[in-house]
Amino acid sequence: MKLFVQFFSGLIFLLICAGVVRSGASQAEPVSILMPAPYADANAGLVKAFNREYRGKIHLNVIRGPLETESISDLAISSLLLGDTAFDALLIDVTWLPKYAASGWLEPLDPWFDETSLDGLVLGAQLGNHYDNHLYRWPLVADIGLLYWRTDLMQEPPATPQDLSDMAIDLVKSKRVANGFVWQGRQYEGLSCNFVEILHAFGGIWINPTTGQVELNKPSATRAAQWMRTLISDGASPKAVTNQSESESLQAFKYGDAALMRNWPYAWAELQKPESKVRGKVGVTLMVAEPDHDPAATIGSWGLSLLKQSRHREATVKAIRFLTSETAQRQRFRDQGYTPTELSLFSDPELVAMSPVLPEIAKALRYSVQRPSSPIYAQLSDVLQRQLNGLLTIRMVKAKDSVERIMERTYRKSELILKATGAKL
Repeated sequence: MKLFVQFFSGLIFLLICAGVVRSGASQAEPVSILMPAPYADANAGLVKAFNREYRGKIHLNVIRGPLETESISDLAISSLLLGDTAFDALLIDVTWLPKYAASGWLEPLDPWFDETSLDGLVLGAQLGNHYDNHLYRWPLVADIGLLYWRTDLMQEPPATPQDLSDMAIDLVKSKRVANGFVWQGRQYEGLSCNFVEILHAFGGIWINPTTGQVELNKPSATRAAQWMRTLISDGASPKAVTNQSESESLQAFKYGDAALMRNWPYAWAELQKPESKVRGKVGVTLMVAEPDHDPAATIGSWGLSLLKQSRHREATVKAIRFLTSETAQRQRFRDQGYTPTELSLFSDPELVAMSPVLPEIAKALRYSVQRPSSPIYAQLSDVLQRQLNGLLTIRMVKAKDSVERIMERTYRKSELILKATGAKL
């Protein structure tokens, strides 16, 4: 019933969108792009600039979709399943690409974007745009996991998991701050992003891209999950993290209630606002890692993809080029703090003066790691989220489940999904 209501609601929305598109400037070729609400708002000025430049030739209309990532995906899929979508392009999350491309919904961008043009992008932005050796997505922003730390509470950031735990506990015990380390532990995609970074920090990997084997039953995965649980049980992190997403973590840190925070680059601009209690007291670095392993930063970027059903491909590609141009990147960074994708902009004097953490973000992007690239990624992530959140909230431990057993169960469930679907990485 819930799925029917979601589909019906999406259908009504799509019919309205179709009406909006058809009622646009009749003399210009219409182009419609669906974006999540925050990105639609951030690009509103650029859309006006595009329509001024292409007046009478192309009219770009950005549809403001839902706020939540899962909701925008449901809406996009509902549109595509109708067979006559109202959109020419979609702004898609990096994890959606394999599913959308494998379903035949996307048109390869290879005819319009030379592969060498990727060389000008920062490393993290170069990843997650291909499927089956074809380019299906052009990055709009470079998003990466970061560790924020309070420069007024510590002389330098922690470098290892043990450092982070010890520093957070000491700061809480000394009553210098209410909470030590806040992060995203709610049962949703943010928890998977956090786990990927910690897993790599302990030398592990979710699914081996070479062998296609799930490796969540390895000792490294058990140590990573155990450390996340110990953060809460030992008091380095508050119990509230098990119900926190990015926004809740940011609010706690922004108002001075936490010493350390894992979040995305957009948080920096929020922390510099006048109402922020930590303005001028924040540093940015990579997530911690064990001494014999490299740190890792989860890619969370969004990019624009051309739909195969589009009747306005050339015009849509012009819109994609405009919205991802260097000028557009500068404007989004100045106005909303969205991280650029052009490598040269990370050392641009004007932008660095506005945000001195840009070089640190560029450094984090060099340590980019992807979540498993699979058409069934959503199912794999759902299994991981459920098991991890259960572990963190101690629900499963009451049933005498050890961390090893929980990770073994996660491994078995993941393997079962891969075998049942025949999905390959």
